[in-house]
Parts: sequence; structure tokens; C-alpha cells
Amino acid sequence: MAHIPLPPLPGIAGLLAAYPQTAGPLNSLAEALLRGPSPLTPGQRESIAAYVSRGNECTFCARTHGAVADQLGGGSGPEPMMDALLAIAEKVRVDGRSVTAGDIARARAAGADDRAVHDTVLIAAAFSMFNRYVDGLDTFTPDDPDAYARHARALAENGYLQPPA
Repeated sequence: MAHIPLPPLPGIAGLLAAYPQTAGPLNSLAEALLRGPSPLTPGQRESIAAYVSRGNECTFCARTHGAVADQLGGGSGPEPMMDALLAIAEKVRVDGRSVTAGDIARARAAGADDRAVHDTVLIAAAFSMFNRYVDGLDTFTPDDPDAYARHARALAENGYLQPPA
């Protein structure tokens, strides 16, 4: 049971429904980060969001964004580049100040440009916030894998600015 009264919707969906004044900006941020212009594919960006969410032990976000990444083709792309970007995302998740020039150089050497590095850092920082929002209010986390698959299909097809089906 959530720490505050919320509609019977899972994870962040209940929070967005209950607090529409913050829903718009949060959905716009997610849309910009995960679907806006970037050298990283939407699948790669969703994979970063899922990776950070798993590290933060936010089950709802990890399962949701992992399923969306699967729908979109996951982290397809140069594996060394994604490995380097995920290493940066992990450091940002724990403490952004721990990202080093060496981490950035490794990502660049693996094919990441400055925008890919920027987007990775911002996704990792934003999803740490989203994860803490969802878990800090103890929102409902479904056990049914089909619930995540349905939600993932809607997000993969419609993005973050459309109301959930």
C-alpha cells in the first residue's frame, strides 16, 4: 500500500494520475530523454533507464523499461560503446562526481560522441530521480509479467506523451 492515497495504477502511473501538475513535465522529460533526438537509439536509451533502475532496485521501473527496450530492439549497437556508457551510467547512479575523464575517454574510444555521453548522464540522473519518486512513496508494483509487457507495448508504440491505453 502506497504511503499516500493514489489511484489503483502501478508505479509512476498512479503518481502521474494523482498529481497532474507534475505529470506533464515528468512525461515531457521522459519523452525528450527516451524518444527525442539522440545518437543513441530509443532501445539503447531504454536499456540505460532499465540498467539504472535495476541498480537502484526499483522493480517497477526496471521491469517496465527493460520490457520497452526489448520491444524496441534493446541495446543494439556497438557493444563496447554500450558497455562504456553503462559504466558511466552506473557511476552517475551512485555518485555523479565519480565519473572521470578516463570514463569519458573510454566511451569516446568505443564510438560515443559528446551527445551520447551527455544523454547517458542525463538519463542516469533522471531515472535515479524517477526511481526514488516511485519507491519513496511505495507505489504499487505488479507481480504479473504481462502487466509490464502491455505497458511496454504502449510506451514503445506511443511514447511518453500519450495517456496509457
